[in-house]
Amino acid sequence: MARVSQAHLDARRQQILDGAAACFSRNGFHATSMQDVLQEVGLSAGAVYRYFRSKDEMIAAIVNGVLETLGASFAERSRDPMPLRPAETVMQVVRRMWEMLNERGITPTLIIQVWAETTRNPELAARLREGLGVVVDGWSAIVRKYQELGWLDPGVPPSSVARTMVATVQGFILQQPMLGESGRLDLGQLDVLEAGLRALTGMSPPGAEEASGAGGTER
Repeated sequence: MARVSQAHLDARRQQILDGAAACFSRNGFHATSMQDVLQEVGLSAGAVYRYFRSKDEMIAAIVNGVLETLGASFAERSRDPMPLRPAETVMQVVRRMWEMLNERGITPTLIIQVWAETTRNPELAARLREGLGVVVDGWSAIVRKYQELGWLDPGVPPSSVARTMVATVQGFILQQPMLGESGRLDLGQLDVLEAGLRALTGMSPPGAEEASGAGGTER
């Protein structure tokens, strides 16, 4: 018998996860049965159970994949010797996340279901807390670099800024179903987030530049 390559096994596993994500998004996590997933991916029970024994294992794997991609994206940004401005950094990471979620068929509706599922699934809740920690640590590393460059008050706890940025992205995702965007994440919606972030991070009181210039002249 020919040996099955690891690439083939990985592709089959991802096929199952993509099918499960489609079912969960369409029907809801609890209303989806394993039979629904089998029909969605067109595989036998044996083929699917080889990878996942339950829906809980599938949702955990979906979450792990998202968190790993996010972690890698933050790590890449934190290694930049001269980071982009905050709004640009946020948007770079968010656009990568948006594209990855769309590639895997993970909709805002499914993300909200996963968050809700943590109230009854301690293992999933623990995994999401761990993942949130990774994301906050990633943002914190970037914030510390801003502080080293003198762009941000060094007295502000990096984790406070990091959690605020994470909450901004989470809230934006939460808005999508409320605005009728329950399907694929619309990349065009990111223009709204980017415009808002740029406006807030570039905000200054009227006459601030003139006052600053006057102060510099006196010295």
